[in-house]
Amino acid sequence: MRLARTFGVLAVALWAAALGRDQFDGWVGRTEMPVLAIETGVEVLDRRGSLLRAFQTSDDRWRLSISVAEVDPEFLRLLIRYEDKRFYSHAGVDPVAMMRATAQAAWNGRVISGGSTLTMQVARLLEESGTGSWPGKLRQIRLALALEQRLSKEQILSLYLVRAPYGGNLEGLRAASLAYYRKEPRRLTPTQMAMLIALPQSPESRRPDRFPKHALLARNRVLERLVGDGALKPEDNTAQTLRAKRHDFAALAPHLTDRARSTEGGQVIRTTLDAGIQQKLERLAATAVGAGGQYLSTAIMVADHQTGEIIASVGSASYANDRRGGFIDMTQARRSPGSTLKPLIYGMGFDQGLIHPESLISDRPMQFGAYAPQNFDGLFRGDIRVREALQASLNLPVVSVLDRLGPANLIAKLHQAGTSPQLAGDQAGLAIALGGLGLSLTELVQLYAAIAQPDGAKTLAAIQKDITPLPSVLSKRASWYIGDILKGVPRPAMAGRKDVAFKTGTSYGHRDAWAIGYNGRHVIGVWMGRVDGTPVPGAFGRELAAPLMFQAFDKVKPQSDPLPAPPRDALLLGNAELPRPLQRFTSRSEQKGVAQDHPKVAFPPDGARVARRDGAVTVQIRDGVAPFTWLQNGAPVLTNSWERQAQLVPSGRGYLQVRVIDARGRAAGTTIFAE
Repeated sequence: MRLARTFGVLAVALWAAALGRDQFDGWVGRTEMPVLAIETGVEVLDRRGSLLRAFQTSDDRWRLSISVAEVDPEFLRLLIRYEDKRFYSHAGVDPVAMMRATAQAAWNGRVISGGSTLTMQVARLLEESGTGSWPGKLRQIRLALALEQRLSKEQILSLYLVRAPYGGNLEGLRAASLAYYRKEPRRLTPTQMAMLIALPQSPESRRPDRFPKHALLARNRVLERLVGDGALKPEDNTAQTLRAKRHDFAALAPHLTDRARSTEGGQVIRTTLDAGIQQKLERLAATAVGAGGQYLSTAIMVADHQTGEIIASVGSASYANDRRGGFIDMTQARRSPGSTLKPLIYGMGFDQGLIHPESLISDRPMQFGAYAPQNFDGLFRGDIRVREALQASLNLPVVSVLDRLGPANLIAKLHQAGTSPQLAGDQAGLAIALGGLGLSLTELVQLYAAIAQPDGAKTLAAIQKDITPLPSVLSKRASWYIGDILKGVPRPAMAGRKDVAFKTGTSYGHRDAWAIGYNGRHVIGVWMGRVDGTPVPGAFGRELAAPLMFQAFDKVKPQSDPLPAPPRDALLLGNAELPRPLQRFTSRSEQKGVAQDHPKVAFPPDGARVARRDGAVTVQIRDGVAPFTWLQNGAPVLTNSWERQAQLVPSGRGYLQVRVIDARGRAAGTTIFAE
């Protein structure tokens, strides 16, 4: 009867207040307001707005932002019908409902129905106050009236949707809908709506995950009443069972979302990731390490090299697995890249005119000062085509090319591609060709994206604003040569795709296994190894990482995205048809052993009429000792050149005198007519 007396007192108080309207309005207007800004957890979303990761609030609650527009309109209709029929017409307090509740309580000796409006419930939730005493109820009424003066009905309803309790540390409709039904509250079934309407009335005793029988009874009472009121059809009240499990909140791409939360700020962070692909690759990563022992881990990154968008980022095989070091983001860890830099070195050689895919290159014992590299298998193959040397990932040929290019130029090219290589010493040596530096998986994917996209290369990022243009790393011609070669690398068993150009790598001591590949749209990188850097016996990039990379391509897009067609300036010739300087690559050590013949102009012959291409004419020499000095009409235009050809630019149409001087001061010359 105490509650009945309380309702009676409140009803009399409301009637008395109505007599002094001005004084009453002033009393309401002077209400001390609670903080209306409600803390909600940070959300990281994918490219389509789907939830990748939700974070708890500072008080460890699952409370997510939501507006009226993001809720199923049918839920709102049923909520108001059940809780507060006159919500849109009253001023915060419903005298009719309060009088009815008071009368029912007085007649039955117990509370039959509540008299609180949704606005009064919001007032209670904002102050986290109870309703067990009449001063508390009066404060709740006063605050409800003040809220109605300051806020719109939609704003009040939004506050309820964010703060309504749903058991444990769940607050708000959206958190409850995700936890209990794994779905956003945009489209709910009638039984789901009824459960989510019933729960806030007694959130602990009706928790479906702990007290499913009580929850089922409460849900069915809501359904029965709504059917009885005509708000629902009888066929909507047919479910006799209850889904009783509480699910974990989405936590996709945990490493990347942790980083985004700390760097981006804001309550909602939008990324370029694809939640569906991310989920598939996380499952793939967890499966891939299963047979490799309890310490093996992996990382996978997928990017769209056309747009610069990171599509998926798997930092480890299991975020929570301490033995695998799952909390460490291996997409960011710098490790030895093994042989994965070889395509870039050959690409630079193509652009410098040193080699062509069909050029012959020597695979024999070589000494570069104190450095004497060996092939992985310890064998030597003699003269071999550049194409075959790269596909077989031979060490000696690529080191000899880097020796001509210079290690510093490779480091500069890596920086140009948007990476920051970590060097063991102050200066880069030839060993960097075989993995003697540190790069992360993200950086390797960045490098291959730049190779795949010679025009319009971009920095890869998961946040749109961080994607910026990069200068071209290789020409279209060199890029196409690389893709054409890598497309022919032998595939692992069961990898049927032919649209992927890829390279594998294994670091010294079998510590890191790599596979990086790209097609016409995507670039995917895979690292496998142990987080602590200890060796993985028998681990090779081709056997360990490559199969996983091809599986990742199938998960991203089963259909083919073919590599581009060859550009117009690509030389699609066999070795014998190549210009003589490109038929065979000459290393520095071979240059020192060249016969002491005077240099000779190999092309064009003296007196020839030569058409300019892009304003230049090409002159090639043979014999002589590098480096060379090139003179055009008596003036030096190129000095200290190790190349046996030069692109000379005449001032206009007419005769051009060309002279070349070798390192021993011997000269050769020709006079040609430039068209």
